[in-house]
Amino acid sequence: MHFLDQAKIYIRSGQGGPGAVSFRREKYVEYGGPDGGNGGKGGDIIFEAVPGLNTLIDFRYAQHFKAPRGVHGSGKDRNGAAGKDLVIKVPIGTQLISDEDRETVLLDLTEPGQRVTFLHGGMGGRGNASYKTSTNRAPRQHQPGEMGEEMYVWLRLKLLADAGLVGLPNAGKSTFINKITNTKAKVGDYAFTTLTPQLGVVRHRNREFVLADIPGLIEGAAEGAGIGDRFLGHIERCRVLIHLIDINGTDPAEALEIIEDELAAYGGGLDEKPRLIALNKVDTVDRELVDMFIKELKAAGAKKIYPISGATGKGMDALLDAVIQFLPAATGTERPAGEQEEGDDRPWSPV
Repeated sequence: MHFLDQAKIYIRSGQGGPGAVSFRREKYVEYGGPDGGNGGKGGDIIFEAVPGLNTLIDFRYAQHFKAPRGVHGSGKDRNGAAGKDLVIKVPIGTQLISDEDRETVLLDLTEPGQRVTFLHGGMGGRGNASYKTSTNRAPRQHQPGEMGEEMYVWLRLKLLADAGLVGLPNAGKSTFINKITNTKAKVGDYAFTTLTPQLGVVRHRNREFVLADIPGLIEGAAEGAGIGDRFLGHIERCRVLIHLIDINGTDPAEALEIIEDELAAYGGGLDEKPRLIALNKVDTVDRELVDMFIKELKAAGAKKIYPISGATGKGMDALLDAVIQFLPAATGTERPAGEQEEGDDRPWSPV
């Protein structure tokens, strides 16, 4: 399945149905009069965030969404039926962006099952029966239905993840996420192996959290170098960032500085998020070189370094333990058997 995180669509709510002009005419019935019913309301445009979707690819092939109009009124005081609401299902984390400046966020869908009526259908028009008064016994006026609302909007997907992977190309991010999740990210010995974001579920210490891997950043990504920084939006909602540094690649201190500069240049609060620095591929060098690079990274401003190997799993437990510290407190069902919060007298149960 192709990954698409931006799409432009046209949406229009339904027009209200017009009211009817009708007069009662029945054989052998006295005192006929106006009996035109009201028109029905037009359908609304509703957006719903549904689990199980992680791409906007469907909106590449369907870009126009129009809700049905209301049915017109008719004689015998019959009101028209309302138009059926049109529900547009999108992935969790989808934002609706104004087409005018492509910056203003009109709607942000972050909760599973969240439904928001975005455009309201037009009201149905009044039939001539509603105009009848003691002095206007045979009104012929009626109202046409109100027009619906219409606009172009951009859909922008920001994946929801607890932790995000960042680093230079070929830092071992794909190997890392494949090791600790069931993700089958492409691995290759060349830059930009990962071209689209990847999501995986990590299970560690009886806890679960979602990890996001985005394509590697290079110096000048904020100005469009390489793949650029367009995928950084997918880690804006992360609680913590894991910065992988290849011990065999560029000078680790320089790699740290490049990524820090790109996060700051992008904005969105990424430079303020907590970061865990992981020195990757330590299984390929001796311990003395690892210690030397750890000292260099600390001198460059890193507080704590986690030497790991994404290929062998070495040091991964300590890093994942650190990630868990930034997650919400565990619920009773997430604690290992026999562990309870202080003051919780309820017996432990697996459900």
